[in-house]
Amino acid sequence: MTRHDRLDQDGEAGRGGLTAAPGGVLDLLQVAAVVLDGDGRIVLWSPEAEQLFGYRAADALGCRADRLLVPPEDRRSAVELFARVRAGDTWAGVFPVRHQDGRTLQVEFRTMGLRDVRGDAYALGLAADEGTVRQLETDLAVSGFLIKQSPVGTAVFDTQLRWVRANPSLQRMNGLTEDEVRGHSIAEVLPGLDAGAMETAMRHVLESGEPLLDQQSVGRTPADPDHDHAWSQSYYRLEDPSGRILGVAVAVIDVSKRHRAASEVAEARERLAVIADAGVRIGTTLDLRQTAQELADVTVPRLADLAAVDVLDAVVHREATARVRTDGSTRFRALAVAAGYPTEAVHAADPVGEIARYGPTRLITKCVRDAQPIFVPHVTEQDVRRIARDESAAAVLQREGVHSYLAAPLIARGSVLGTLSLHRTVNPRPFDEQDLTLACELAIRAALCIDNARLYGRERDAALTLQRSLLSQQPRDLDGLEIASRYLPAVSAAGGDWFDVLPLQDGRVGLVVGDVMGKGIHAAAIMGQLRTATRAFSQLDLNPVELLRHLDEITLSLGESIATCLYAVCDPRTGRCELSTAGHLPPVLVHPGGDAELIDIPTGAPLGVGGVPFAAVDCELAEGALLALFTDGLVEKRHQSLDVGLHTLVQLLRRHHGSLERICDQVLAALHGAPDDDVALLLARLRTPSRPDGDAGHGAAVPRKVDR
Repeated sequence: MTRHDRLDQDGEAGRGGLTAAPGGVLDLLQVAAVVLDGDGRIVLWSPEAEQLFGYRAADALGCRADRLLVPPEDRRSAVELFARVRAGDTWAGVFPVRHQDGRTLQVEFRTMGLRDVRGDAYALGLAADEGTVRQLETDLAVSGFLIKQSPVGTAVFDTQLRWVRANPSLQRMNGLTEDEVRGHSIAEVLPGLDAGAMETAMRHVLESGEPLLDQQSVGRTPADPDHDHAWSQSYYRLEDPSGRILGVAVAVIDVSKRHRAASEVAEARERLAVIADAGVRIGTTLDLRQTAQELADVTVPRLADLAAVDVLDAVVHREATARVRTDGSTRFRALAVAAGYPTEAVHAADPVGEIARYGPTRLITKCVRDAQPIFVPHVTEQDVRRIARDESAAAVLQREGVHSYLAAPLIARGSVLGTLSLHRTVNPRPFDEQDLTLACELAIRAALCIDNARLYGRERDAALTLQRSLLSQQPRDLDGLEIASRYLPAVSAAGGDWFDVLPLQDGRVGLVVGDVMGKGIHAAAIMGQLRTATRAFSQLDLNPVELLRHLDEITLSLGESIATCLYAVCDPRTGRCELSTAGHLPPVLVHPGGDAELIDIPTGAPLGVGGVPFAAVDCELAEGALLALFTDGLVEKRHQSLDVGLHTLVQLLRRHHGSLERICDQVLAALHGAPDDDVALLLARLRTPSRPDGDAGHGAAVPRKVDR
């Protein structure tokens, strides 16, 4: 290995700061050196000359150059040129040279005169193949043109990742000249870029030699310091012909328009996804607070960092009052708050469930008063005071970095119900017009659900009021019969369930439980008519089958109404109980010993079907026997077989003893905390009547069918 090779491999530098690395361009040209003495004889002959002309040094040294290298027809011109150079002139151009194999070569020459210490004249000729020179000139010209004229930014970094070159396009992208970046790292001159990621990519290319293409980055440069730009960057390792690593070339294309278009498409898709998500998640129930919370949850963190839903207090109370008072203030009730991340800003929102009175200067009051959205893309300190409920809350919002705000009115059926307030804190991008449009769209959808919940609540209150007014009061114990009952309206809507305890002639007692199909005021009204009819028919001393037949006729006259009903007539003196059902579930009989069973009774058709006969069964009840009548809301659940609910009820009644009031509570607690349907439960337990000649004991109850 030569010293030249060692220096190239080790990267050592010669004295005086000269490097020993080979010149790539000279290697490409393979420049030959030839020196002629004053007589035109060859006195020096380089190895490259041997490669170019084909003559070994031993064959060339001492020979006249014109006779060895020049064709006869060009020798005169060669002698004249030699004379000019020997006289001190220089010459450059293409001259034909005869190769050792007889070919004529077109050679690019650079010639000049030389003098030694004695003053003797010599001529130095530097020669290279003319085709190679033209090719290199063309390549350099094309490369230079492309680099200077190309719209693609081009940068060259050395192996220390210091800037070497930057073409005009890149200078325009960066807003910096080549002189301003040369010798610096990316981080030193462009702090608005992710220099770490770029340098990591360049190191990978330097080490592996594999290019990295279309690497995306986003940042800001001095050319446009107020806006983000996006670039596509491709990295390539630079090597000379000998394989020596020179550095990294980076091709940069500004793809901001494409990036913005893609971002706009992505944002549009995200907005559509939020709207679709809102359609699924908002309004799953008719509960006012849950609907408000669903709205708040949908908006964070996809649209806002903090969201609050406030409605007019009149909406909660289902009142029709002016949304703004005469003094310009408004009474709100906070229904929901949601944050996209843990933050103290939630404590600046109005406490959920509490009433707040806001003055006319509050932005939320203006939103309700004008029925128009409030849009504050850049929140100032003065704006925060108009957003927050008080100075303390304003301080919290400022500390948490609230910088953008909007409020959308909740409008349904022409009425303003409240507002949706959105804040941005950690999201650096302020709200824009698209965000405002999305917030208003969500507010409109949610407002309709909130108004439906409000209207439903009003109707449910009316139905419950009607239903409770039509239900019998808590039945009192009768002679020989201990009574307890419970009624629970459905969470979703009041229905048409009812029960009744009817004193009859001769000490007998009528027990009724029924269920009108449907919900709301209509079902409650039908229930009231059937209950009244049942009480009237019972006073005619009709047996259960006849009474149900008359009820069936009454139901037919009430329009498209269907109801189920169970009617039982018990005689506490004898223990005899006669039962008949119109499509209703059978009662549970609990024997004095604790055993329990469903009474086997023909189901019959529901009331309102018409033309279907009813049947009855007789039971003999022993003292202490318990009869449980109920509606299907007690035992029927979604995703569960009705048989499972009936079996569970039988087991509960079998295990529980004590007072009937306690048994009612235990059964309801075990089976239904928040029923999907109305629940009516009526318990009757036989006890000794207060008469001197009553039979004290009876045998076990044995159902017996009675034909009517």
